[in-house]
Amino acid sequence: MKKLSARRRHPMAAVVVLLIALAAIGGLYSAVAPTGQAKADETAQSLTITEGQRLYSVGCASCHGTGGKGSSDGPSLVGVGAAAVDFQVATGRMPAATSAGAQIPKKKNIYSQAQIDQLATYIASLGAGPTVPTEEQYGPDGADIAKGGELFRTNCAQCHNFTGKGGALTHGKFAPDLEGVDPKHIYEAMQTGPQNMPSFPDATLSEKNKKDIIAYLDAVNGEDTVEPGGLGLGGLGPVSEGLFAWIFGLGALIAVAVWVAARTAKAKKS
Repeated sequence: MKKLSARRRHPMAAVVVLLIALAAIGGLYSAVAPTGQAKADETAQSLTITEGQRLYSVGCASCHGTGGKGSSDGPSLVGVGAAAVDFQVATGRMPAATSAGAQIPKKKNIYSQAQIDQLATYIASLGAGPTVPTEEQYGPDGADIAKGGELFRTNCAQCHNFTGKGGALTHGKFAPDLEGVDPKHIYEAMQTGPQNMPSFPDATLSEKNKKDIIAYLDAVNGEDTVEPGGLGLGGLGPVSEGLFAWIFGLGALIAVAVWVAARTAKAKKS
């Protein structure tokens, strides 16, 4: 005890204690304080949201209202998520013309991808919603084309027909042709359900299911795809094939019958 007491009275004891205390405080601060990278990320995110809000005020607020809360001219965007913004703006459906008709069609977009990302980030900050998918989610790697065809015929063919060629709906609306559509936009459409289309969240169609459907559409509508039976007839299946056979096949039979009858009558007269 006398030796310990003597060390406490040593002139350097206070300095040693101070150094230990400073080291402990420094270690604790470094453990709980945000890193420089985190601060940089927060700053970049804040700037993206600010720029997205500016773009929104110029191009979207007149219909969707201040803060994306909606108006008589456009629905609320709170909770639609970044995926819905990326799909609608990148495909040119938004901003929409004032007289859009029964359905807003796809057209050339007026924003760069960087601006679309800024808009999407701002809208996502208003409320949680589906995020923009990554290439890993919609890319062909690991996809089951046969399963995708089965899922597409069960869930999508009623509107888009069997190979995604599109089709007419009621009141002047339509299901668009899916040939040549960016796989990311097909994934986003399934996730968000734009316009007349129902949404297929992961609880309904899993991420793998969506990948399979996209791979199937690429297989039946790709650049190297050849119709195995000749003329595709719109890919509508037995309905269009039966109609073709009825009109042209039966028509040909009638023409042959008339020709034979005419030749027979002519032969009898002679």
